[in-house]
Amino acid sequence: MEWMSALLKDLISLKLFLPFIPLFVAFDVLGILPIFVSFTLDMDPFERKRVVRQSILTALLISIGFLLVGKSVFALLNITVSDFKVAGGILLFIIAVVDLIFPERTRTFPKETIGVVPIGIPLIVGPGVLTLLLIIVDAYGYASSVLCLILNLLIVWLAFSYSHRLMRVFKEGGARGIGKVFSLLLAAFAMMMMRTGIMEWVRLLHP
Repeated sequence: MEWMSALLKDLISLKLFLPFIPLFVAFDVLGILPIFVSFTLDMDPFERKRVVRQSILTALLISIGFLLVGKSVFALLNITVSDFKVAGGILLFIIAVVDLIFPERTRTFPKETIGVVPIGIPLIVGPGVLTLLLIIVDAYGYASSVLCLILNLLIVWLAFSYSHRLMRVFKEGGARGIGKVFSLLLAAFAMMMMRTGIMEWVRLLHP
């Protein structure tokens, strides 16, 4: 029962919530919310709710799984965090470009899986979040990391669930125009991910 006493002590002292802020910054819910709105622009409320549930569940399972076996899998496959950033950036960049040039194709993403890829991963849980999880679990332990992860995913769920209110404000035409801007931002975000990954490669090769 010592672990329970220690857990209760951390909870009372609020130490259990120390990873919350860095995870909140890494999730960047305000940054990904417009992109989510763009992807779900033509969905009815029922479909949008299903996508929200699917994306949050995907993000939770990927995060928990990564916490448990992430380091082992990376070591086994000889994959670095830099590799992960570049791969995720390429995926997001392709999606952004296709949305800008052929918007009808991104609107026809398989609705059964759009909550998994690209919304669940790498949009909600990308390389930044996964990397941070590996850092905070070493610093604060599994209980604190999982609790703060769930709290942040709850915030993402609330933001996504009420995203339809943005649609009421901007109407369809305005939302589509804003969606184009967000696609550009998504492309820029993808380039940033690739850039940081490549710079880390260079530093590894030429320390």
